[in-house]
Amino acid sequence: MQAVDFYRLLPESLFGKREKNMDKFIEAYLDRASELIGDRTASEAAYDDAVVEALNQGRPIGEALSIAGRKYPGEAISWDNSTIGDIAAHYDYLKEHARIMKMLGKRRKG
Repeated sequence: MQAVDFYRLLPESLFGKREKNMDKFIEAYLDRASELIGDRTASEAAYDDAVVEALNQGRPIGEALSIAGRKYPGEAISWDNSTIGDIAAHYDYLKEHARIMKMLGKRRKG
């Protein structure tokens, strides 16, 4: 039995519409992410990346902040038990954003 390419049977306009919708969705996500993350200097972004890298290695947020602070002392942030939850949420968002951006990069290439 020969395999049927079902995508070939669907109208071309369906694919164009799907791609446009996906592009709009991605653009909206990137706009919102930009609002949430805000403008950062190169050193602020490097500090954030170091925190995310430590989190990806399974380090707790306090340890991740300390590691990044040693690498980028000028960007180190102060925290205490009353602020660590908000800081952890921010870096969880950045961690997920980095994962999404990596996935989008693979999607655009492939």
